[in-house]
Amino acid sequence: MAIDGFDSFDFDGPLLEGDHISHKVYHKGEGPPIIIWQELPGILPEMITLGERMAAAGYTIYMPHLFGRIGKFDMGRNLLMLCIRREFHLFAARKSSPVTNWMRALCRDVQMRHDGQQVGTLGMCLTGGFALTLMADDSVIGGVASQPSLPMFNQRALHMSDTELAEAKAAMAHKGPALAMRYSGDPLCKAPKLEAIKEAFGNGVVTHTISGKGHALLTGHWSDEAYDKMMAYFAERFGAA
Repeated sequence: MAIDGFDSFDFDGPLLEGDHISHKVYHKGEGPPIIIWQELPGILPEMITLGERMAAAGYTIYMPHLFGRIGKFDMGRNLLMLCIRREFHLFAARKSSPVTNWMRALCRDVQMRHDGQQVGTLGMCLTGGFALTLMADDSVIGGVASQPSLPMFNQRALHMSDTELAEAKAAMAHKGPALAMRYSGDPLCKAPKLEAIKEAFGNGVVTHTISGKGHALLTGHWSDEAYDKMMAYFAERFGAA
């Protein structure tokens, strides 16, 4: 399916177990590259608007289509699909999903498309924590975890292995910190989640809580404060690259 104003390509990459999978990647803009990882509801109009806004601000935006129907809100169907597909392990604590390898491969591919320039990544909800894990890869210069929610139903755990945590933490010490954000009243990403992130990464992650009862900071429950915080973060990271 096409997204108006965006070009696309199919990217085939490896999962952790050695299998390969292909997903379509939509892209738009000129400038430093940022990959936006989709939320559980899918690539909805609000996410497309976010990509357009960031592209207009001077970035090349990449949006991988990992699951769901573009433009269609179908959370129940998407959740059921993810529970039976091999890319995601929604409930795993101290272990990441196999799709992490595919994400790393895409980051490296995007870096090559930009003549070696490192990329930024933005994860939201389901994909929020992946932005932290991906900081370990040499292709990534910065990561924003917006309302990170995995593993589901375990607010005090992280969706990454001890090895991945150590590698990401070491990378942050060299590159600079990641950013993690949530609404104060978020029912899916509660205070213990950001506390667990801070405990695990220390100064490697800057955490920021915004007053409000929403969840999707940058899409369905828009926050100017969150957007400005994210854009200032990426401007600083690319300026330091």
